[in-house]
Amino acid sequence: MALKATIHKANLQIADMDRGLYVDHAVTVARHPSETDERMMVRLLALALHLAADDQRGQLELAKSLSDSDEPDLWRRDLTGQIIHWIDIGQPDDRRILKACGRAERVTVIAYSQGASIWWKGVAGKLVRTRNLDVWQLPAAQSAELATLAQRGMSLQITVQDGAAWVGDGQRSVEINPELLFKS
Repeated sequence: MALKATIHKANLQIADMDRGLYVDHAVTVARHPSETDERMMVRLLALALHLAADDQRGQLELAKSLSDSDEPDLWRRDLTGQIIHWIDIGQPDDRRILKACGRAERVTVIAYSQGASIWWKGVAGKLVRTRNLDVWQLPAAQSAELATLAQRGMSLQITVQDGAAWVGDGQRSVEINPELLFKS
């Protein structure tokens, strides 16, 4: 019998001073059985960091990613189905990234964990000709600490200022300092 996804509900109170975005956003996350707390929380952070101020060209949403290899972790699609923004979490292979760059207007990869810098050294040279790719790395200790905030029902306050993000649940707060590895 196949394992089912675990449902998590999160209320995100986002104050992104860098973009002038102040919004409350409720989201339901179907956590795949193979997904860790760390990966799920990085997906939620990515949602908060890339949420659009308006939905004129579609809204950023969680995709099936682990269940469907043709979908990213998050995406923003317009009414015609055109992919505006493709976001992958983790360490995708260079072929997947190049394919995404061909399908979407903008592609973002957010790498995390101890092996992220080794992964980047292996794929960086193959991605230099892309025109629409941003690659970020989260420090491993910070993404691991972010995982400690995971609960089935979450109310998270996310504040972004000067490129840094603070994620708190009312009891604890985690500072995240993403590092830009590549921008084309």
